[in-house]
Amino acid sequence: MKNEDKKEKQKKKILRDWILLGITVGILLILLCIFPEKTQPVTSTAWDYFMEMIIVLPAVMIIMGVFSVFISDEIVVKYLGKASGVKGIGLSIFLGALPTGPLYVAFPMAATLIKKGARISNIIVFLSAWACIKLPQELVELQFLGFDFMVSRLILTIVFVIIMGVLIERIIEWSNKEMMKNGKRVLD
Repeated sequence: MKNEDKKEKQKKKILRDWILLGITVGILLILLCIFPEKTQPVTSTAWDYFMEMIIVLPAVMIIMGVFSVFISDEIVVKYLGKASGVKGIGLSIFLGALPTGPLYVAFPMAATLIKKGARISNIIVFLSAWACIKLPQELVELQFLGFDFMVSRLILTIVFVIIMGVLIERIIEWSNKEMMKNGKRVLD
């Protein structure tokens, strides 16, 4: 019975994704009809992003497969789970600040970490660090904007990323409790 429920859920998610894609394409076509002069830049930019994803995504999927197989759930729970505390936040910042790729590369990794038991706040911190804190970016800031600016922005970014991660985790926990209290199923 549970297997059938999973398949039904999966079918609904796929249908929802296709509907969302259809709505997005519909809006795109309407906007291109209203602004026909934008057709060339839109298609050119979309093609460039598509080609970038075609090149980058297979490597990301291979890395994610290796990560899923070789990094155990216990390790993720130990270092990024509920009991990880400040060490988990620090590790999330460190892991997010190292890579220099686009943010969409981080989402599959974040999804895998959640499935393996990582704390939501650590995932938010990881994604935010990936978006806002990059070692090469810090060096460029140092060169062009100076040490004071770089350090000030870095400290403020880290503080607010941590606050945001904890706040979002609390909101999600509160929302899940409210849904359970009202007898509704918690969303996956």
